[in-house]
Amino acid sequence: MPEGPSLRKFHQLVAPFVGQLVVTVGGNSKKINLNMLEMLRLQDSQVHGKNLYLNFGLTENLGLPDSVLLPKHLQKEVNLPEETSDHKLESISGLDGQEVPGSSSSIKALELGEEEKDPINNKLWWLNTSQNSSPWLCFHFGMFGSVRASEFSRATKANKRGDWKDPLPRLVLHFAKGFLAFYNCRIYWCLGPMVKPTSDILSEEFDRRQALEALKQANPVCYTLLDQRHFAGLGNIIKNEVLYLARIHPLSLGSCLTALNLESLLDHVVSFSAGWLQKKLEGKPQHHLIYQKEQCPAGHQVMKDSFGSPNGFQRLTWWCPHCQPKVTPEEPEVQVTQE
Repeated sequence: MPEGPSLRKFHQLVAPFVGQLVVTVGGNSKKINLNMLEMLRLQDSQVHGKNLYLNFGLTENLGLPDSVLLPKHLQKEVNLPEETSDHKLESISGLDGQEVPGSSSSIKALELGEEEKDPINNKLWWLNTSQNSSPWLCFHFGMFGSVRASEFSRATKANKRGDWKDPLPRLVLHFAKGFLAFYNCRIYWCLGPMVKPTSDILSEEFDRRQALEALKQANPVCYTLLDQRHFAGLGNIIKNEVLYLARIHPLSLGSCLTALNLESLLDHVVSFSAGWLQKKLEGKPQHHLIYQKEQCPAGHQVMKDSFGSPNGFQRLTWWCPHCQPKVTPEEPEVQVTQE
């Protein structure tokens, strides 16, 4: 799935549309009511780790006439009795006793690949939320997920059936000038970004001390690197590349590595991610050293296997046994230099 640098690129594509009104909506998403987005203003966009967030507001903030303050499909729901309380609104919208979308546990479930159990998909919940703060849409992209600005994705090869069918967007937001198309992603309403910027590997507020403490634990470093609580935005490509650059075996326990090696690994996480982002913004390809390679740059045979924590996904991992020797608790760490 797209990693932190790709999400930052998506954010750049969305930025020019912030402040514009959504005129019409399209797409094949069944998780949200697409009509709810019509005549709303895209107020803000943020990216945290592997998630993109879009903030929407009513047209009243644009100073438009009262007749167009709300979309037609929302106007009936506004005419509620004055004595209707917030509690009643929540009851009507089905929130009683259910988890609020966007909470830390729902984000965690999403990161683990579980189905989102968000029941919030109706107009009244949206209206009740908008009285205090504008609602947010969260986008979590799957494999080959992407965002296109004023263009649709086209098929580059035939599918398994031999058909040359263009990918279908999950959501298309049409503005007065241009549109945004979102592909292969899960979409749900939430109360706002929940990931702390201190855990985002591309954030200026990234907390190195917190990240080092996570790496020091007695867990394989390839597990820790993919933990979005500490390394939001870090995915399988970055994991493989930085472990090779730091000359660390994927299954080496963090507690067995020296402080020097852990610092080196963290340096490579930050520098590789920033460099990849820069290339994306410049339209240049990122060349991999170990990911999906048969030989490492030094000419050694590369090993491949699937590793993952007991409660997580098994992710394909590439490493060089010569350049990245495994460190065990019984033996001291050996510094390896590339030949």
